[in-house]
Amino acid sequence: MDIPSPYPGKVTEILIKKGDTINQGDNLCEIDVDLSHKSKSEDIETIAEKTETQTAAEDQKAPKQSIKDNPISKTPDALLNKSFAGIHASPSVRKLARELGVDLTEVIGTGLKNRIQPEDLKSHVKAILTGATTSPGAALPEIPSIDHAKYGPIKSVPLSRIKKISGPRLQASWINIPHVTQHDEIDINELEQIRLDLKDKAKAEGFSLTILAFMVKAVGKILKDFPDFNSSLDPDGENLIQKNYINIGFAANTDQGLMVPVIKDAHQKDLFEIARELSELSKLARNGKIKLEDLQGGTFTISSLGGFGGTAFTPIINAPEVAILGVARSQVRPFFIKGQFLPRLILPVSLSYDHRVIDGVGGIQFTTELKNTLEDPSSFLDNLEAKDD
Repeated sequence: MDIPSPYPGKVTEILIKKGDTINQGDNLCEIDVDLSHKSKSEDIETIAEKTETQTAAEDQKAPKQSIKDNPISKTPDALLNKSFAGIHASPSVRKLARELGVDLTEVIGTGLKNRIQPEDLKSHVKAILTGATTSPGAALPEIPSIDHAKYGPIKSVPLSRIKKISGPRLQASWINIPHVTQHDEIDINELEQIRLDLKDKAKAEGFSLTILAFMVKAVGKILKDFPDFNSSLDPDGENLIQKNYINIGFAANTDQGLMVPVIKDAHQKDLFEIARELSELSKLARNGKIKLEDLQGGTFTISSLGGFGGTAFTPIINAPEVAILGVARSQVRPFFIKGQFLPRLILPVSLSYDHRVIDGVGGIQFTTELKNTLEDPSSFLDNLEAKDD
């Protein structure tokens, strides 16, 4: 990944090499700093730390004054002298926060490792000015802290790095997005027979052919007719950004936690190309060798728990996307068809969507179209006979 430099200048020596394992705090390189580009605002954090003690002493001597509540939050002087150590934000974002009088500890970052982007800062300010957010005192109540050890033996197990990164993002998505989840059942008897007919050919080419590959192919086709599901809300909530590309992410279970690799331009790829990418990206994710670009740019996500079981679940939207499709385990069940009960392979699906963007009618139209498409494989599988020859 790209690592921003704290100073302008020239890299004179790189202290690590490709393949090395590094930890937080390790030195990466030496930089010949160009002092001519330094500005007064560049050392603002150093100035803030030096003035904290002085400011505290002055505050004790100065008479207390009643200050009218500022709609942004803190007073500019208090923020200027506050250290934002531990906050993931670039120097330019920190400078802008102090100019706007925003406490960065109150801003939810959407970047990698909750890094605060300029858009996050602007959205936070706009939300306060429009009354769309509340002060920290009116935030959600905290979960009470309990000493579990007094009830019996315990063991503290640290969260994996991936869970530490994904946890706050999932929480932010669940709190900020009004989720609606619709469930449906799809008869995949014919689809499963096609998969069985093609699985040996796929295996010979070095990958597995799963139902998920068919799902990605079908969803890629449907999203072209349902552009709202392939979109994102503008940060100010005024516009819907519809994307002319379709990149479908899929949830991959790894020892370190859940990862979401992305199949780019899924609507332009055939079934075997999708199945091959699913296999390759899953392997890279499990081995910890997946590239950052393979985890970015998704427009819609499919989370499949079919290999583990379950009948239905409520998947959390992978923001800034507006919808996610959950897939549970298929089961053979009796269905009454033409006067008799027949065994059919039924696949349960669960669609969660952002109710600010998609209403109930749009949700049921999407799941109905998905059902009709998967129950008629010829409607989305191109040149299938040629591939089987």
